[in-house]
Amino acid sequence: MALVETVRGPVEVGSLGPTLMHEHVFVLNEEIRRNYPSYWDEDERVAGAVARLSALAGRGCQTIVDPTVVGLGRDIGRIQQVAALVPLNIIAATGIYTYNEVPLYFKFRVPGPDGVDPMTAMFVSDITEGIGGTPIKAAFLKCAIDDQGMTPGVERVLRAVCRAHKETGAPVTVHTHPHSGTGREVVRVLREEGADLTRVVLGHSGDSTDLDYLTELADAGCLLGMDRFGLDLITPFDDRVGTVAALCERGYADRMVLSHDASCYIDWFPPEAVTMFAPSWHFEHLFDDVLPALTERGVSQEQIDTMLVDNPRRYFAG
Repeated sequence: MALVETVRGPVEVGSLGPTLMHEHVFVLNEEIRRNYPSYWDEDERVAGAVARLSALAGRGCQTIVDPTVVGLGRDIGRIQQVAALVPLNIIAATGIYTYNEVPLYFKFRVPGPDGVDPMTAMFVSDITEGIGGTPIKAAFLKCAIDDQGMTPGVERVLRAVCRAHKETGAPVTVHTHPHSGTGREVVRVLREEGADLTRVVLGHSGDSTDLDYLTELADAGCLLGMDRFGLDLITPFDDRVGTVAALCERGYADRMVLSHDASCYIDWFPPEAVTMFAPSWHFEHLFDDVLPALTERGVSQEQIDTMLVDNPRRYFAG
């Protein structure tokens, strides 16, 4: 049986169980947190994360896949504290999150005569040696493209991710912006780099209800990240559920994964604002509301198991 790295160490892929493929423990601006400590209570935030993830485990979830990378405030030591106290697996990522330019650190650190991008070497190190001087290894790669499109910075990160993917065999998740069709641009670059598209999740595909666009990407081999349940202000609940059900009816259950893109704590918004603009944007929404709604629309338990168990297992096992 193939193994996959988790924050607590390697586990058999077959033991991952029901898996949410795009959730964050913390999304933070680390410079703000470090320089204005009155904004942050470490013990309170860790305890809050443990409570939320323990409640999720109580719904039957066994694994979350956390694509928090550089640009989103990844702190593997803090995640390790949480993982030690919750009864589920947390799978960590490597990569860089930007919609436009590369971080200034990389502006003048460019590929050398051997053509290797310093980013790629960093990603490979996270996967093969460990993150941040720890033995905790990343199990997948993450990057992003948004409505700005394939800017030079975004393309550089994506190509560095592709090359780390080819060197290590680690799968890839890409934040996309379906309303501007950026998944197509991602597929183009992935093909140019010789990536294995069956090991790629195109994140936030569920923001779209365009079945032609979604089936085009699925037919290319990619997994569709139907992963923002609860963000109804982007795409309403009924539309998200209806799109998944329609794709299942067309035979695409084996090309989708499910999730919320939620966080135990995200500092992008005042905490009280989240409950106002997205009251269902939390880890339990899928189990309490989405799965029953899919069942009502004719999605079978076998198809649900395919999306929650089989597809994540195949993504990591290869």
